[in-house]
Amino acid sequence: MNLKRTFGLILTLLGIVGLIYAAIGFVQNSEGAKQLIVFAVLGMIFFFTGIGLVRNTTDQAK
Repeated sequence: MNLKRTFGLILTLLGIVGLIYAAIGFVQNSEGAKQLIVFAVLGMIFFFTGIGLVRNTTDQAK
């Protein structure tokens, strides 16, 4: 397995967790709006970066 793909998978999963955490906080009307916005933005950055790494990394057969 390629190291870039593994790192992309980890980033994607972290992004999903961050987005879910932010969404749950928004639905429950939590007091920390700034924290939720930070989690949502970081989640989106991690998610799209991870997806980009997975899509753009080619497999090389040895």
